[in-house]
Amino acid sequence: MNTIPESHRDIIENAQVVVLGTLGAHDEPQITALWFLYEDGVLKMSINSNRQKLKNLQRNPAASAFFLDPATPYRTLELRGDVSIEPDPDYQLATKVGEKYQADLREMDAPEDMRSIVTFNVKNVHTFG
Repeated sequence: MNTIPESHRDIIENAQVVVLGTLGAHDEPQITALWFLYEDGVLKMSINSNRQKLKNLQRNPAASAFFLDPATPYRTLELRGDVSIEPDPDYQLATKVGEKYQADLREMDAPEDMRSIVTFNVKNVHTFG
């Protein structure tokens, strides 16, 4: 199954962060809570070029995205798949993410930093609760 069932769609629609799991250089797991956008059934994240999670994804695009229902911690949604990465030199996605979270992502980046658009390609969906 690679679509989010209606029974759990509210979790991704109401979540404040996604916990992104990637694999490090020695296949050790790394997890990070990130801001995200979920629009038209697509999960996207804006990631700074100097972050380890982006380096992990460039080396190995396999990832998981985990969401916890804020009202009921025993109700979860996990997406497994891989990602595609494209540059965001004009901060188009970064600006949209910043608007959602009322923040300016440019202020969080050093002048030499760049942003990438990370789009999650869902292969499996796992739900609980």
